[in-house]
Amino acid sequence: MKSDEEIIEEMQQVVEQMRLDDLEERPELEYEYFDCSCCGKTMSYAGSIQYGEYRLCNDCVLLAETGFALNKITDVKQLIDAMEDKRLEELCNFIKQDEKSQKN
Repeated sequence: MKSDEEIIEEMQQVVEQMRLDDLEERPELEYEYFDCSCCGKTMSYAGSIQYGEYRLCNDCVLLAETGFALNKITDVKQLIDAMEDKRLEELCNFIKQDEKSQKN
C-alpha cells in the first residue's frame, strides 16, 4: 500500500501532466481564464476539470484528486464547501482592486 506522501507526489505529477497536455494540445488555453468554482480565483483553463456543474482550476484539481485518492472526500462539493472562506477572501480582494482601479 502506498503512503500518503507517495499518493500526494503521484497526484502532483498527474495533475501537472494534465496541465502540460492541455497546453500542448491547445497553447491558447494558458491565456483563457475562468473563475474557479472552488478557490474563486480567476485561473487559466489549462489543466482545469469540469466536475458536474463545477469547474476547478489546476490547483484545486490537485486538492480534489488528492482528497479522493486519500479517501478524505467522496464528492467535489465537500471540497467546495470547505473552501468557502477562500472564495470569500478572493471576492473581497477583487472588490478592493476594483475600487482602487476606479479611483485612479
